[in-house]
Amino acid sequence: MQNYAELLFTDAVKAYQEQAGMRETYERIYSNRHRGPLDEDTIAFLSGSTSFYIATTGSNGWPYIQHRGGPAGFVKILGPDTIGFADYLGNRQFITRGNLDGSDRVSLFFMDYPRRARLKMLGEARMVDAASDPDLQDALAQDGQGPVERLMTIKIVARDWNCPKYILPRYTEEQVAQLIAPRLNELVEENQQLKARVAQLESGQSPATKSE
Repeated sequence: MQNYAELLFTDAVKAYQEQAGMRETYERIYSNRHRGPLDEDTIAFLSGSTSFYIATTGSNGWPYIQHRGGPAGFVKILGPDTIGFADYLGNRQFITRGNLDGSDRVSLFFMDYPRRARLKMLGEARMVDAASDPDLQDALAQDGQGPVERLMTIKIVARDWNCPKYILPRYTEEQVAQLIAPRLNELVEENQQLKARVAQLESGQSPATKSE
């Protein structure tokens, strides 16, 4: 796997970094950063992701960004530097599909809003019709997602974890439920105790008191 900065820090980019007094800093930060295969933390992050963005470039030079989402696990790890996912019925514009005919280079952006983390990756993508590769379809398809139309595999060429600055935490309904569950259970129990005490008072009975 290559160094992310070596691919994206072009001469023009480096010139602006030099002008801002940041060139030496980035040289130090990216000197040996993320050159190996996908590590355990990255694999866990990708496997738990429920969405990401993929960018391609058309034959006219205009870039295009598409969102892809699904239940956790829809992004599959196929090898030390390869991921894949099944492509289901969409709006059938085929922009990403058409762009890949001209260039297989893609940029991926994965977000984890609760942890304020983002993973950027560059890769070489391959998309095929699902019927042409039944084994790959079995590896990428998920139950309950409908018929698979296409399959995409991406060989990751470079990756980089970015800083959490300006990422506002956001939570899914399931994550919110998990966060508030302990306190909610306490409130439910407290409410039941109060109802029981009110019922005793209304019936003229002395409410039970806790022993000191």
